Amino acid sequence: MAVNLDLADIQGNVLTAYGRLGFPKGRMLLLHVANARAGRNLLDMVKPFVTTALRWPSDRRPQPPGTIYQKRPRVAVNVAFSFWGLLALGVPIRTLRGMPDEFIDGMPARADILCDNFPRAISEAWDPVWLWRDDPRRRVHVLLTLNAQMNPDGLPVDRLDELTREIEALVEATEGGVTLLSGHSGPDPRWQDMSALLEAQPDGTMAPLPTEHFGFVDAIGDAVFDGQYPPERMATAVIGQGKMLADQSWAPLATGEFLLGHPDESQEIAGNPMPLDFSRNGTFVAYRKLHQNVAAFRDSMDRMAVQFAAVMEMPQHEACETLKAKIAGRWSDGVPLMAAATYAEWQAFRDRRTAATKADDRATLAALDRALVDFSYRGDPLGAKCPFGSHLRRSNTRDMMDPLLNAPDSKQWNGSVLNNRRRILRRGLPYGHAEPGAATDEGDHGIVMLATCANLFRQFEFIQQQWMQYGLDFNTGNDTCPIVGNHGEDAKFVIAADPASGKPPFICDRLPQFVETRGGDYFFVPSMTALRMIAAGTVDPT
Repeated sequence: MAVNLDLADIQGNVLTAYGRLGFPKGRMLLLHVANARAGRNLLDMVKPFVTTALRWPSDRRPQPPGTIYQKRPRVAVNVAFSFWGLLALGVPIRTLRGMPDEFIDGMPARADILCDNFPRAISEAWDPVWLWRDDPRRRVHVLLTLNAQMNPDGLPVDRLDELTREIEALVEATEGGVTLLSGHSGPDPRWQDMSALLEAQPDGTMAPLPTEHFGFVDAIGDAVFDGQYPPERMATAVIGQGKMLADQSWAPLATGEFLLGHPDESQEIAGNPMPLDFSRNGTFVAYRKLHQNVAAFRDSMDRMAVQFAAVMEMPQHEACETLKAKIAGRWSDGVPLMAAATYAEWQAFRDRRTAATKADDRATLAALDRALVDFSYRGDPLGAKCPFGSHLRRSNTRDMMDPLLNAPDSKQWNGSVLNNRRRILRRGLPYGHAEPGAATDEGDHGIVMLATCANLFRQFEFIQQQWMQYGLDFNTGNDTCPIVGNHGEDAKFVIAADPASGKPPFICDRLPQFVETRGGDYFFVPSMTALRMIAAGTVDPT
């Protein structure tokens, strides 16, 4: 039986990736609370703006009669708190001691665990706003996220600046009780602005793109959990994005993997801070500002493509695209290597989409869309199609960890059971602008990622440390993820050879650092019930 979630009690950015729903602009504000009463008063005034998970009216997907809606906002607002923020707002110690250790520590204190002190220490690399350890008066306490709709000219709707000014006025009215923290790198040090990449249209308007600065279509295959969508939509949304069962069918992941107070994949409700109403329907988020070295990535691909083209006997443009796909696990437009293992197959896939679009063949288009996520690794035991160490196989191993993956009897298969407890929800947007022909990566551009999960240690930190920074689970030795892993002087990535091709394996050598952290922390995203309790100062752990 499907879980029926209390959508009005859950913050909207947990269930919804706003960027896909017409909110391609974003802004992050960080607050410090010096006076608990002033902080609670400010929260009480911000609370009415907070966007919940209640559905928005839709002409495309009519909802059953009696469905409760909320008006679609021009700017979606959500709020989260660091451990120190909850303490500063007066949440009782008896409640806070039930919080997980990693959340209490905070991300900066776990930089070595997360491998963030590379290639420079965070004290040198991170934006100043995050470096508060030597000055408790600048500790990050509150994260306000604003996701905005966009005007045809590519600028955010006016409401984003209006709402920002209103928040600034509320902060100023506290007379020092709350501070808007400054020190973000970028155009305005008062906050972190974000935006989908934009493309000019023939009519002069701007359209958001689903790509990030390296050129890949992003945010494909995000996790789907029980209760996240209405039943009529869940049937299709879960394909390739939930968990793979032993019979190779798909089902939604357990709600408790992403929302506190619900059963998880072990059929348990994890211990949570008291009272239960404070925890239930809340979650945790890892805020990560990730700088992308676009010039280094481009130059590295061009350099290696020369040799790859010679070895594989293909044109250099084909070699460059193939190298990128092998490293990512997908072609640049999101088509997975498991659906199109070669450049020719990829072009054929694209041709089918073009023809189906012209013919308005919705059945074929739906099948092609489904192929972007509906796949497993059972048919690629040697990694000849999609390399074992590619970013895609590392971030979501699907059925690859099944110890009986190659068992001839399908009754022995386990599906994705060993991967189901390592999933996260990815939210966020790109930031900054990377000049296509820039010679260096000194600018401020990358992705702000919000990794959402119920257990930061078991889910986010495991993926970041174990699967991105080591290769043992993928039989790749000490090789790290070719995109987001740390790359020393001898960093390499091995592209396995297809035995039928007669070609040798190819080693991508001397990989430079492609991604570096520029800041972040761990935050608790409370339910609306808990948010009201915090704002009113009525959290009672007894």
